[in-house]
Amino acid sequence: MTSQSSNYPILCASFNQDLSGFAISTRDGFKIFDPNSGRVCYERAVGAFNIVEMLYSSSLLAIVGAGEQPSLSPRRLCLFNITTGTALRELNFLTSLLAVRLNRKRLVVVLQEKTYIYDSNSLAILDTIDTVPNIKGLCGFSPNLDGCFLALPASTTKGSVLLYNVMELQSHCEIDAHRAPLAAVTLSSNGMYIATASEQGTIVRVHLVLEATKSYSFRRGTYPSTIYSLSFAPSAQLPDILVAASSSGSVHVFSLGFAINQRGRKSSSFLGSILPDSVNDALDPAHHHVLHNAAPAGMKSYVVARKVDKVADTSSNEFIACRATLSVITFNGYFQEYIVNINNQNESKWSLEREFNLLTVLSGEEQQFQLV
Repeated sequence: MTSQSSNYPILCASFNQDLSGFAISTRDGFKIFDPNSGRVCYERAVGAFNIVEMLYSSSLLAIVGAGEQPSLSPRRLCLFNITTGTALRELNFLTSLLAVRLNRKRLVVVLQEKTYIYDSNSLAILDTIDTVPNIKGLCGFSPNLDGCFLALPASTTKGSVLLYNVMELQSHCEIDAHRAPLAAVTLSSNGMYIATASEQGTIVRVHLVLEATKSYSFRRGTYPSTIYSLSFAPSAQLPDILVAASSSGSVHVFSLGFAINQRGRKSSSFLGSILPDSVNDALDPAHHHVLHNAAPAGMKSYVVARKVDKVADTSSNEFIACRATLSVITFNGYFQEYIVNINNQNESKWSLEREFNLLTVLSGEEQQFQLV
């Protein structure tokens, strides 16, 4: 996630593909953190970067400069080895890079009107996608090799999204998700689900990728708000929750698992228990849990659900619906970790487990990242 405002001390923030580490960039350089301990794993103070993307817990980074130093051009992608501290390869483009995504087989580079697909090992170019003007660099990416999809805006006037199969190098489908243009898009890590929000920001929709025409609709709120980030919880099948951060300063949790259980009581078919009949079918607000004032209103923020567990409720000897660990990065420089418990009645309880300033972590706390 990249900041579009020069007022924020953090220029970009991103978690790696399995949520075991995250990177931030400031005007001084970039840092990699272990979210479990909050400790710095790697730090390099060489200037400002707009993009810092990790490849799992490996020593490889994809980095793009912010253009504030002559040597850090926003039109140059550098594949950087943090073990040796050297650049492995560089790719130069005619316009600024707006987003980079990668897994062990593919490297995706998003420009304003083109998206390039590379073999991540040989860096041979495999395909070029001509896109509508994508000035925000919006894209969703599922790193799973068995369901590796890329989502890109397909219109500048409405919320249409193009789904592209990155391994098979072909378009999969196009989904008309919203009437207003897209503001946020994300894919589940297994490539089964896509979530979108428009510039209106009042409705978040979830589609099953293979079906493409079916969705959940969650109402975030009545008044317009900018959705800064969307993220599914990790899951082998259906994620239990979807999380979002908005310009109101709130963090939102949508209970997919609880909604499916309710639908399952109304449908005898497996597909019917997962999907409603209409794209416009909005769910009851009870499936929506909100933490207000997680960040100052208008402050860009980024939230992921790093872990979801089923935990026994000792008072009733039943399992609560889920216990989720949420990590929030605010672009004024703070990391927050919340635990959200959602019980069988779909009631939620939030607790702040820890918070620290990303900008003032002492270099003496630096530790070696697990490199593979």
